[in-house]
Amino acid sequence: MTAIAGALVLNIGTLSPHWVDAMIAAGKVANEREIPVVLDPVGVGATRYRTETAQRILDEVRVTVLRGNAGEVATLVGVEAEVRGVESIDAGGDAAELAARAAQSLGLVASVTGPVDHVSDGRGTIAVENGDPMLATITGTGCISSALTGCFLGVNADRPLEAAAEALVALGVAGEEAARDAKGPGSFHVGLYDALAALDPATLDGKARTR
Repeated sequence: MTAIAGALVLNIGTLSPHWVDAMIAAGKVANEREIPVVLDPVGVGATRYRTETAQRILDEVRVTVLRGNAGEVATLVGVEAEVRGVESIDAGGDAAELAARAAQSLGLVASVTGPVDHVSDGRGTIAVENGDPMLATITGTGCISSALTGCFLGVNADRPLEAAAEALVALGVAGEEAARDAKGPGSFHVGLYDALAALDPATLDGKARTR
């Protein structure tokens, strides 16, 4: 399956030994065929097994983009952070600096999501200011971020920094659109899927807020 993919997303949300082995096997095939790889280190820092699994993948697979929240990314670069379940409670310091540090130390593009998202390749950093507080009221938005990152990398494999930032712009703009008519988290969740499906280049170009 990996061999015919435009990108591979490794999401460690559900873990067991055979899944971990499968992720690494898929990652190695992607590397052999120069297919970009996204790693979502779900819950890293919450348990030792999750942290060790993410570190093993980073050791054995050449990851193109690491997409995680501040606590997860901080844990992987040795910065003190508090993570509860899949939520980042506190990573301390500056998010832009954290993204740049992760990119430099791990040799990849670091995509750190939060109130303002930061994407860095270690040389430059893009801040993405799109989004809405409603995104934090539903589960799965981190996984959506990673899936979108894979989509954008699939058509922009030679521009991983820009592709990762554009993916977060897409989710942020869709979140803004969905929040306009939402009555609460439930209707927002449905609206988010509809807004993502309705996105077009002109909308993204017109509403992107990056620096």
